[in-house]
Amino acid sequence: MTDAATNPLLSPSALPCGLPDYRQILPEHYLPAFDAAFTEHRGEIDAITRVRSMPTFENTFVPLERAGETLDRVARTFYTVSSADATPAIQEIEEKLAPLMSAHQDAIQLDGRLYWRVKSVHEQLGQLDLDPEARYLVERHYTEMTHAGAGLDDEQKQRLTDLNQRLSVLTTTFEKNLLADTNDLAVVFDDAAELDGLTEGELSAAARNAADRGLEGRYVVTLTLFTGHPYLSTLTRRASRERLMAASRQRGSRGDEHDNSGVLREIVRLRAERAALLGYESHAAYVTSDQTAGSPRAVHALLRRLAAPAAANARREQEALQSIIDDGDDAFALEAHDWAFYTEQVRAAEYDLDRTALRPWFEAERVLRDGVFRAATELYGVRFTERADLPAYHPGARVFELHNADGSPLGLFILDLYTRDTKRGGAWMNSIVSQSRLRGTQPIVVNNLNVPEPAPGKPTLLTLDEVTTLFHEFGHALHGLFATVTYPHFAGTAVFRDFVEFPSQVNEMWIYWPEILAAYARHIDTDEPLPAEVVDKLTASEAFNQGFATSEYLAAAWIDQVWHSLTSEEAAAVDDVAAFQAEALADIGLDNPAVPPRYASTYFAHVFSGGYSAGYYSYIWSEVLDADTVEWFRKNGGLTRANGDRFRDRLLGVGGSKDPLAAYRDFRGRDADIEPLLKRRGLTG
Repeated sequence: MTDAATNPLLSPSALPCGLPDYRQILPEHYLPAFDAAFTEHRGEIDAITRVRSMPTFENTFVPLERAGETLDRVARTFYTVSSADATPAIQEIEEKLAPLMSAHQDAIQLDGRLYWRVKSVHEQLGQLDLDPEARYLVERHYTEMTHAGAGLDDEQKQRLTDLNQRLSVLTTTFEKNLLADTNDLAVVFDDAAELDGLTEGELSAAARNAADRGLEGRYVVTLTLFTGHPYLSTLTRRASRERLMAASRQRGSRGDEHDNSGVLREIVRLRAERAALLGYESHAAYVTSDQTAGSPRAVHALLRRLAAPAAANARREQEALQSIIDDGDDAFALEAHDWAFYTEQVRAAEYDLDRTALRPWFEAERVLRDGVFRAATELYGVRFTERADLPAYHPGARVFELHNADGSPLGLFILDLYTRDTKRGGAWMNSIVSQSRLRGTQPIVVNNLNVPEPAPGKPTLLTLDEVTTLFHEFGHALHGLFATVTYPHFAGTAVFRDFVEFPSQVNEMWIYWPEILAAYARHIDTDEPLPAEVVDKLTASEAFNQGFATSEYLAAAWIDQVWHSLTSEEAAAVDDVAAFQAEALADIGLDNPAVPPRYASTYFAHVFSGGYSAGYYSYIWSEVLDADTVEWFRKNGGLTRANGDRFRDRLLGVGGSKDPLAAYRDFRGRDADIEPLLKRRGLTG
């Protein structure tokens, strides 16, 4: 299965935008396709380095950007499946693939002959007549290869390659352990009474989960990626809430075959060793040196600036919750599993607002078409057509074709809404194909969520948090769809990690925009719009519970920073993950037992199996830009094509082809102001 005649992965798909024909792709096709693609890519790089003439942009960077197209196609096709439908066969392939992919990437990034050519062109950059994108391409390739270790000697490169391969295995193991433990710890309830407070749809989803596991007549509540769970806000039985929270917090730390404690300690140690090899004092210093933050010092300063007022706000919120409990018939001390439930009671008392009762107004299909899609049409003129004839990688994923306002094709969007045991937790966007003028490709982007699927015939009613997630992830999708670049290196969301969340956060602003809300928030039975007084209460309560929300996020961001600020020797000395985490949280004043971190170390997939190591701060860092941008939209007329076109042309559309802060200044006219963020999160006092 190593030629195009027998392996569908080894030739471009004839489907629109090069959508892989998943109907033809079998698990056994992947490894042979990767092997062939590695060989082809290596040959393409060798051809560049064998050129006898002196390096130029045309004989080095243009072929470098053309190289690896087959590998790119195979990898994006596979990793889309491995994250969203990781069957045992796919997991086995991913484990075998991890060190192979790492070794291949190192072979390219650390190629001394290629680095010499890149460095030679970079040294001539001031004398070259290049357009801005080409000039920035030279700068980025040189910086990234240097950052990756291309300037090391051969012995150092070999050690670096060994470290990278071992880390690739460990991060894959971390994710596999987490997925298995998340499935194993799904909470089984024997009686529907134990789930009092759930809606009919939520209860049917729990019954369906049980039936899928052979537990007819019982109920299974699957866990979310983060520490809490949406059901904690409505479950009336305290014992049920406690079981759900306890299961979530045990993940990866039970001392069994899925325990991630040793895995993450080795990851931290090896990352620190790699950073030292590359000339940095820590992995955090290594990562931030090539981000907009520039250094851990800048990150720590922001996190510490926000932590104290956030923790103080959380304590005030906790006192209010405790007073509600104390006024009841059976008083007890508030614990983490109680917070969401009593928060809704305080919200109801202070704002006469029950967010858990809003689900009938948030039917998923209407939110998608009349909310998410409509906002994009109003802002950018894009049109959506569902293509049921096009195959996605799973029967539950849906394909949409997008066109610009002038009728020109834009790309494809795939939505995979529902949770399943083979899908990793959380929500994310990825690209199957990225746009490039050089390669003549158009984008295909995917949004994955983990919404419980109700029983057949029952509507999917979203929580307000799930509505927010849908808008957020589609903001990433728009970034991936709109980026219009020549070179694939800059395609889609290929921007600095601490900038990538900014466009997605901005897209959340349309959730409450009057004409968008009025279109999608309509009662499932009566078609009545969400009452105006409820909308007013939602707006008035936006800063409500921000002490908790900010604290749990900052706690996770700080855990990430502290782990990745260790030297390899310091990391090797850590023998108790829980104690290390507790000490870190105490240091920044975020050690309130009632407010656990959004992710604890042993299930912190973002940083130990994803791309956010030493970078989880990116969400709040990007939110400074987001809050400032939301203020700009509001002052300039909001949901208009003129505003959308400006945001698209000057920011989303440039992809990674321009320094992101320069792109922001071009859009906004100045650097971002932090005050809108402080106001939004109630941190101005």
